[in-house]
Amino acid sequence: MKTYTVYILKCADSSYYTGVTNDIDRRIYEHENAVNPTCYTAGRRPLVLVFCEHFEDVNEAIEFEKQVKGWSRKKKEAIINDNWDKLRPLSVCNNITSHKNYKKQ
Repeated sequence: MKTYTVYILKCADSSYYTGVTNDIDRRIYEHENAVNPTCYTAGRRPLVLVFCEHFEDVNEAIEFEKQVKGWSRKKKEAIINDNWDKLRPLSVCNNITSHKNYKKQ
């Protein structure tokens, strides 16, 4: 059975790149060797694989990749550090303008 991997690379500039692949070894090689010179990671090498999660369903993998790509740096670092329990608190909006922080005058 084919597996699909959602992965996060930490780039030399400390940014994160999130992707999905059906062959993680090939994909890491492509990133490290700038096979696509216009790729986000091409000018940000060296790269370090800091996270990967495997899926049997390609649609679940793609859905998770899209979700992670939209996350804040802190949320990405939570899963990188295997702190999945921190995701919910990190999702709470703490802006002063948030409805939960609104105080009637």
